[in-house]
Amino acid sequence: MITIRKKRISAALAAALLASVLASCKSADEQRPLLVFEAEAGQLSGTETETAAQGYTGAGYVTGFDAESDSVGVTVEAPAEGLYEVSVAYRSPSGEKTARLSLNGSSMGDLKLAASEAFSEAYAGKMLLNKGANTIAVTSYWGWYDIDSVSIREAGPRLGHQVTASLVDPEASPEAKALHRYLTEQYGKGILAGQQTLKDALQLNWDYGKLPAVAGFDLIEYSLTRAERGSSSREIEDMLQWHELGGIVTLAWHWNAPADLVDSPDQPWWTGFYADGTTFDLQAALDDANSEGYQLLLRDIDAIAVQLKRLQEARIPVLWRPLHEAEGGWFWWGAQGPEPAKALWRLLFDRLTTEHQIHNLIWIWNSESPDWYPGDDTVDIVSVDSYPQPGDYNPVSGSYERLAGLVKDKKLVALTENGPIPDPDLLAAYGAHWSWFCTWTGEFIADGRHNSKEHIRHVLEHEYVITLDELPDFGHAP
Repeated sequence: MITIRKKRISAALAAALLASVLASCKSADEQRPLLVFEAEAGQLSGTETETAAQGYTGAGYVTGFDAESDSVGVTVEAPAEGLYEVSVAYRSPSGEKTARLSLNGSSMGDLKLAASEAFSEAYAGKMLLNKGANTIAVTSYWGWYDIDSVSIREAGPRLGHQVTASLVDPEASPEAKALHRYLTEQYGKGILAGQQTLKDALQLNWDYGKLPAVAGFDLIEYSLTRAERGSSSREIEDMLQWHELGGIVTLAWHWNAPADLVDSPDQPWWTGFYADGTTFDLQAALDDANSEGYQLLLRDIDAIAVQLKRLQEARIPVLWRPLHEAEGGWFWWGAQGPEPAKALWRLLFDRLTTEHQIHNLIWIWNSESPDWYPGDDTVDIVSVDSYPQPGDYNPVSGSYERLAGLVKDKKLVALTENGPIPDPDLLAAYGAHWSWFCTWTGEFIADGRHNSKEHIRHVLEHEYVITLDELPDFGHAP
């Protein structure tokens, strides 16, 4: 009887606690009501109001996003100054599209609109609104969609991140564990500065007296269909040098297709990592493990394993980001949709960790869409690449929130490529806790337009930004 009574009391307490939680959630929602503002009441530029489609709210919706500059500016009234969750009601019957967002004249990055015949909601992330009137503008960019309304709700306090220091490779090296543990400890406290290529990373030190914490590298020239045509690379040597300086290595692979390169004047062989540069049929190769295509995939992976083992032997932990930007479809590994890309990811993971016993890799997936996510069991970190307009230093908060939601805030989120560097002040204000950024090479760091010299200095000297001189030693972990 005593045991039964205890169980009944526990059940009653659990029910009471659940009711309390639900009541508090309901109370929080009541305190943070959803406010909806109709697009047709906004400022239209190159667009028009329409009522032909079904399912809109208000007096109609805005359409005619044909030219890149067509827009609608929706005035939203915020009851108080602060962060707000923002969503856009839209319809995109012609397929997936991309809109550009701005707040009171300042860019807020891009908003992906999934294909939808009916009006749907797209989460735009958080925006820091003034009390009273604010203008949220939607600009065409990649148009042919309809906008019905913009809604806002005061953002609740962010709960603590639930990221753990465990890696998906159960045999991960001590160095990989140490690096991931450090990133986990720093998550939300600061962002690591990163720069693509050793040359550009070293140039930052010459120009600003600071080395980034992270340098980005690429195994592109080790692809066999490039090496067979005379390509060569010193990228591994550059990584060894960067490691000796105490920096963190992040590594991508612009994988030239294993076969069937177009190799024409318009699409020469060295464009073979693009979907337009090859006719290689990934799905057919994956469907038959005995096929020539499948064996060529293994051959390429095995060749890359040789290079990765050189890093493992040097005890270098690697932030490993293969099959990047698959969701975009412009690379051959993503051109046939999410299922082949996810299958190739798993093949790559199994081949490198099991067959080749490579355990110094921290596995980074590079896509926002849930449809493309290969699964928690093969991904350590989720990420996105962001290239807003030159001089646009927005915090890319929409992408951050979508990625954090994708993994239920249980994995690190990184900005693995960027053009303009997000302003650290905005990152802190928006709670966009990117683990690191990595500015792309060439014009993005050097032309003074994408990132002004003043902005680069502001970033590298900011207290929220972690540079190489602040890093521990990951290459000699206990």
